Amino acid sequence: MAQAPARAASIVRLFDAHCHLQDPRVLAVAPSLIRAATAAGVARFAVNGTSEKDWHLVKQMAEEYPWVPERSPDWMDSLRRFFAETPEAAVGEIGLDKGSHGKTIDFGEQVEVFQQQLELAKELNKPVSVHCVRAFGDLLEILRQTGPFPAGVLLHSYLGSAEMVSSLENLGCYFSLSGFLTGMKSTKAKQMLKSIPLDRILLETDAPDALPKLDDISLLAVPVDSSSADNGESKKDSNSQASTTSNESLNHPSNIHIVMKYVASLLEISEIELAELTYKNAIKLFSYHGSKVHSEVETL
Repeated sequence: MAQAPARAASIVRLFDAHCHLQDPRVLAVAPSLIRAATAAGVARFAVNGTSEKDWHLVKQMAEEYPWVPERSPDWMDSLRRFFAETPEAAVGEIGLDKGSHGKTIDFGEQVEVFQQQLELAKELNKPVSVHCVRAFGDLLEILRQTGPFPAGVLLHSYLGSAEMVSSLENLGCYFSLSGFLTGMKSTKAKQMLKSIPLDRILLETDAPDALPKLDDISLLAVPVDSSSADNGESKKDSNSQASTTSNESLNHPSNIHIVMKYVASLLEISEIELAELTYKNAIKLFSYHGSKVHSEVETL
């Protein structure tokens, strides 16, 4: 779990519960993103890997972890070794996806790998960050079969229904909200948010993705890395999902303030209250044995 440098005491304290600062689209400018987000009050980041190819990058940032694509035959052995070498790591992101990208991966294979990763998280007594797109029914069934999860499950960029919240909560789930929430109809989003207990709400950016889509907001842009641009390296490699993504469409971690303001308005609570409660919730979730925030939970 990465801790940001010292921040100004006069601003709210935020915990970005899910992001990808190791993503090739922003890796070169990650230090400047972290500095800017820190200045805006983001005290900690949970950086998530997505495959074996980026585990070492996430480790260098002092954090987390993986899912299906491009895994090796001995991926589970590699995963276990990583956890043995990196006790501060949690599990994730892992998950299920029936969206446009997920359709390229056999769903039965997704389920098989997902179940193994959930079992490992339970065995290690670590929280797990879960990605779910258009598969919440399957997710709930698998979590019921495998759970409960005393160490916690972070449902990242949660866009599931209000009706599912209670069942998921009972299994140990937390509900992390990102800029994707702004794409949901506001009445539906409000109903869903009101169904989540305040002690289970988290905020995230999912940077460099999940750019908030609202009118009359001022978004912080991701700076161009001139050295990479000069070498033609500013785009993702050929294996990436968005090889032609422009910087204007990339999400800066400082934009977590947009998410905070939107969620607070729908919940009808103050931004300060939301910031503090979600920070405490994230510290509680990530205070497992060996984590870098373990000692902080006692001070809250």
